[in-house]
Amino acid sequence: MSNFIDNIVNKRFRLVFDYLRENGKIKSKSDVAAQLGTYNHIINSILKGKRNITLDQMNKLIETYHINANFMFGYSSQMFDEDDDMNFSLTDTASEYKKNITLVPNLAMAGNAIDMSDPQHQKDLPKFYIPNIPGLDGDLIAIEISGDSMLPNITNGDMVICESVASGATDGNGIKDNSVYIVVTDTVVAKRVQKVKESNKTVRLRLISDNTTYPPYEVEMSEVKQIFRVKYRLTQYGIA
Repeated sequence: MSNFIDNIVNKRFRLVFDYLRENGKIKSKSDVAAQLGTYNHIINSILKGKRNITLDQMNKLIETYHINANFMFGYSSQMFDEDDDMNFSLTDTASEYKKNITLVPNLAMAGNAIDMSDPQHQKDLPKFYIPNIPGLDGDLIAIEISGDSMLPNITNGDMVICESVASGATDGNGIKDNSVYIVVTDTVVAKRVQKVKESNKTVRLRLISDNTTYPPYEVEMSEVKQIFRVKYRLTQYGIA
C-alpha cells in the first residue's frame, strides 16, 4: 500500500483541517467531505496518509475556505489569502514573487477547453509560484493528469506545469516533435506529439502515448483549440 503521509500537499491539508476544527469552522470530517464533494472515509484516508488529496478536492478546499494556494504547495507560511496573522514557522518565499502558475481543475473532462485567454476565467482560478526552479517564469498553468496512457513517465494524479504554444493551434509552429504536450480538442489529453505535414505544411498532429497499450492516433489541426507544452511534472515525491 502506498504511503502518502509525507506528501507536502497532504501535510498542509492536515494543518488546514486541524485549524478549521480547532477554531470551530468545521465540526467533523463530514463537514469537509460535503464541501469537497466526496465522502467521510476519503477525507479520513487523506488525513491518515493512505491517499492523496485530488486536484479537484484541493481546488474546492481553496475556494470554500479561502486557503492560500501557495500554502498548500509549501511555498508560503500564510494559510489564508486574507489573514496576515495566520503564519507558521516557515520561510515565506512565495510572497516575494508574482503568483504566475494558474491551477486548472478537471483536466480530463470532455469538451472542457482551457480558456486561458479569458481574464475573468483566470481570475477565478487559484494561483501559486514555485521558487528556485529555472524556466518557471511567464504565465503558466498546472493541470492534473488523469489516466495511465503516459506511464511510466507521467502517472495518474501527477500534476504538470505547462506553457501555452501561442501559434500551435493554427499552424503547428512552436511544436517540437516527440515532446509532451497538453492538446485540447473536444477532449483534453497529455501526449507526445509529432507533426504530420503535407506540402511542407502541418495538417495533422500524431498523438502518441508512452504506454504502448494505447495506439497512436491523429487529429486535424482544424480540431485543435489549444496546445500547452509540458515543462515540469509534480509528483508526490517532488518536481521533475
